[in-house]
Amino acid sequence: MRLLFTWLINAVALFALPYLMKTVYVQDFAVALIAALVLSLVNTLIRPILVLLTLPNTIITVGLFIFVINGFMFWLVANFIGGFYVASFGSAFIAAILYSLISWALSSLLLKK
Repeated sequence: MRLLFTWLINAVALFALPYLMKTVYVQDFAVALIAALVLSLVNTLIRPILVLLTLPNTIITVGLFIFVINGFMFWLVANFIGGFYVASFGSAFIAAILYSLISWALSSLLLKK
């Protein structure tokens, strides 16, 4: 049940992004649910491989390259999901940071251990 609630929180966070950034478009809440699910799967399956492959860059930048990887994952999902659009990689970079912050805030407010 907690997993479904977390998925719903992530979808709400994704659906809130177009209100904060004009360069992000989410057609409706159903698209936000699908995009949140795909984003979770991509972050679970592909992100660890990219982190491992880019480990030298991450070490040199003292971990800041992880933000680039997160932006890339966000941009990648936006390219595959119809009804979810991000204007550029720079927008995806900023949107991924905002998405993480909104999701974290909602999770900390709504999910209690």
